[in-house]
Amino acid sequence: MGMSRRQRIIELLIETDVPLSPEDIARILKIDAKTVRRDLEHIRFSIQRKGMRLVIIPQRCKKCGFVFKPSVHEASKCPRCHSQWLEPPRFRIVKMGGHRAAKSE
Repeated sequence: MGMSRRQRIIELLIETDVPLSPEDIARILKIDAKTVRRDLEHIRFSIQRKGMRLVIIPQRCKKCGFVFKPSVHEASKCPRCHSQWLEPPRFRIVKMGGHRAAKSE
């Protein structure tokens, strides 16, 4: 039996050397980006029991440089300049303490 969708997302975020956006994850795993965003919220809490954490690189406005609070949820425009030209948040999974999480078997 294969891995669940969430397990595939977790595995990808453990193995990646570069934090990935929801769109990157969706493209690699051939699933909908909206589904990825919903799953990331669940994954964020479920991996804590396994000694891992979801690292969130926050969104940033490409026009004025405003950095958003780290969040799984994406803003549609910058609160400072109202631009919609935003870098998406990016994600990866690490072991608690900052080291890369070991690949699960």
